[in-house]
Amino acid sequence: MTEDVRKIIASHGKLPVDVATLADDADLYAAGLSSFASVQLMLALEERFDIEFPETMLNRKTFSSIGAISSAVAELAPGEQVA
Repeated sequence: MTEDVRKIIASHGKLPVDVATLADDADLYAAGLSSFASVQLMLALEERFDIEFPETMLNRKTFSSIGAISSAVAELAPGEQVA
């Protein structure tokens, strides 16, 4: 799943850096993720994993890193593997 999350970030995150160079715990906002791009990212994640982020997860912390996003998706889609 983390590789799928990386691909979605690469296509929707509009980061000025290559996602492949970021560690799973790297701060995506420090890497250039904007609020607008995080919304686009959220929508793409919802479509890919057939999930809906609850209001309680719609915060900066949920989208702060690849690891945080993967954990959130795993919580919402228990059948998906994090690795």
